[in-house]
Amino acid sequence: MPQLPIAEIIELAIALIAVGALAGFLAGLFGVGGGAILVPVLYELFRIMDVPLETRMPLCVGTSLAIIIPTAVRSYLEHRRHGSVDMNILRTWTIPILIGVTAGSLIARYAPEQVFKYVFVAVAWSAAVRLILGKDSWKIGDAFPTGPLMRIYGFIIGILSTLMGIGGGLFSNLLMTMYGRSIHQSVATSSGIAVLISIPGTIGYIYAGWPAAAKFPATTILQFPLAIGYISLIGAIMVMPSSLLTAPFGAKAAHLMSKRALEIAFGLYLFIMGSRFAIALVYK
Repeated sequence: MPQLPIAEIIELAIALIAVGALAGFLAGLFGVGGGAILVPVLYELFRIMDVPLETRMPLCVGTSLAIIIPTAVRSYLEHRRHGSVDMNILRTWTIPILIGVTAGSLIARYAPEQVFKYVFVAVAWSAAVRLILGKDSWKIGDAFPTGPLMRIYGFIIGILSTLMGIGGGLFSNLLMTMYGRSIHQSVATSSGIAVLISIPGTIGYIYAGWPAAAKFPATTILQFPLAIGYISLIGAIMVMPSSLLTAPFGAKAAHLMSKRALEIAFGLYLFIMGSRFAIALVYK
């Protein structure tokens, strides 16, 4: 692994701290855990560090899930304090989401690197179109189903979020608004879903990364300081403190913004993040 100059290492450390602050704010603002911005930035960091391409994307996803944990918890507590979290939805989705996270972790163990990018781009762009161009009349129904379909939704949220390295807010926000829930309640409830996904997802990526570590014993998957499986602890340690500090400010800002302003902001940010990986798929 090439040795980076001290000045460049300092720049990377400052960038990680700044990204953590932005990710934490977005976690509170959009209820997404911050993963949709963390994954692209971590990807650039690990590219500079010469992490092998075949392990780079899952390492980004796993590290993102680990970073999400404290910001998701703090964002959830802040939204719950405002009384905006739908606890009935959280209870209904808990088991299906955990099953989905387990399935996503198993896929991460064997899937090629491109799978993570395709999932990220497809979901981010789909959600962006719905948020930016969608109208209140675009609904699946006026109330959530009470049967198996509701549990299937939870499973899908769990598996796709685990493959994207996000807290589930992309999917739960989209679903809740399509069933007539306000964007503010959707964001608040999504923060609780991020807690359900990030903790077991992190454990799953530690498990998923062991074969990669054995396959690349002389690469940065092990040389990168404090890497465990697909979790870069040094990346998590640098990002977590600032993200934890800014999450409550994002949650407060969400309650001050209008419904439409929040939807457009969320949609634009998803489109930009999805575009980053669309470019990566074309120019490897």
